[in-house]
Amino acid sequence: MTYIPFTEEQKQTANNVELAEFLRMRGEKLERAGREYKLIYTDGGGKHDSITISDNRWFDHKAQTGGGAIKFMQYFYGMSFADAVQSLLGYSVEPQQHSPPNKTETVERKKEFELPEANEDMHRVYAYLIKQRHIAPEIITHFAKAHKLYEDKDHHNVVFVGLDENGVPRQASKRSATTFGNSFRMTVGGSDTRYSFGHFGTSDRLYVFEAPIDMLSFITLYPDNWQEHSYITLNGVYEHPLIGALETHENLWQICFCTDNDEGGIDGYERLRDILTDKGYTDIQRCAPEYKDWNEKLRALNGDDALPAVPHFRKNKYYEIAESLRELTFNPYGFMNELRKAYRSGDTDFMTELAVTGSVFYLQQAGYKSDFKGLCVKLRKEYRAYADKGRIGQKRRDMSNIFKAVESDFRQTARTREQSVQTAKLLYQLADSAIRVAVEECHMAHEQEQSEGQAEEAEAVMAFG
Repeated sequence: MTYIPFTEEQKQTANNVELAEFLRMRGEKLERAGREYKLIYTDGGGKHDSITISDNRWFDHKAQTGGGAIKFMQYFYGMSFADAVQSLLGYSVEPQQHSPPNKTETVERKKEFELPEANEDMHRVYAYLIKQRHIAPEIITHFAKAHKLYEDKDHHNVVFVGLDENGVPRQASKRSATTFGNSFRMTVGGSDTRYSFGHFGTSDRLYVFEAPIDMLSFITLYPDNWQEHSYITLNGVYEHPLIGALETHENLWQICFCTDNDEGGIDGYERLRDILTDKGYTDIQRCAPEYKDWNEKLRALNGDDALPAVPHFRKNKYYEIAESLRELTFNPYGFMNELRKAYRSGDTDFMTELAVTGSVFYLQQAGYKSDFKGLCVKLRKEYRAYADKGRIGQKRRDMSNIFKAVESDFRQTARTREQSVQTAKLLYQLADSAIRVAVEECHMAHEQEQSEGQAEEAEAVMAFG
């Protein structure tokens, strides 16, 4: 392969391309999802929408990976680094195509949905759900009689069935009922992802869960008049079943997210909340278990060892930094010099405080009623941890680009009201970017500490084992 000596500026320009617009030019299909876009594509495995895009950033929620524009071209299209940069810079834009080159075009019919054959009895499923998961027998029986839960014949897995509005099975997932080895979970081939395991009552309240076991555990914990309300599972944190349920049940307006109390569950809740907010829903709540999920809470109440909740490190750290910021005295003559010193020394805390202080000053200059505490609250409210998945290198580059924009902006000698607002916005963006860098640095240190602690624990076990 011919080596192409790209400059650092060219690499940064390519990596900062706005992906949504670029992909539309290539003929890709995108759908709005809250503050982001979903990439809709088809390959040999069917239709997918697990990749979300925001500005130049992307994240594949199924594969749990993401990054900037260059990495996207390598990941999604199988391009080399040089080809990815050239394409993003516009040197070689390929003809429009609706499916990625490294994905096999679907030429066969989609696999027809067929439920696994049912076993003659449900002895193993009842034993597993009652003894291991502590689900109330009457709850299991209710869903079994509704033909939404049964035991398959071949492997004795638990089968959870999703029915459409006419009671026809459209989706199913299987989970092993074994008490040893690795647990097994999968979606039955040909399933329509608009449907999932659930229950629909007559009230306006809908409870949303990641998995069927969580839903059955919640009902076991809170059985009073449970059939009046509606419950749905998402098989993760995908929005298709949720949107489908709301579209076919217009009475549902009070929505309570019962996703896991860990990073994935919290991110999923916030992303889905933003999607529903954009659709006009206003009564949205979060019902978080004290443990990692609702079944862990049920296990704890029955005397079993239970997994604890997992704090969301990035979100909590961002909030912590934003809440600890101190307002500084603004000096318009020495401000840029102070900001430059903080940037060059890597003092993100001081740079953030300077940026927020400056943003407040220029907003007030433009006639807005603004204060330091209010902007700190705004930073916390607008932060979306689910969209903050980039690595430290990209976050530092993002901060560098915004800082350069601030430097350029401060070369103005006179300011109109609109220019003051623009300056305030840039400084606010710089503050947000600086906090993200600080959060990522703390996250890396936290992971290093955990890794070292696990290594020390392993050595101790070996020494005294």
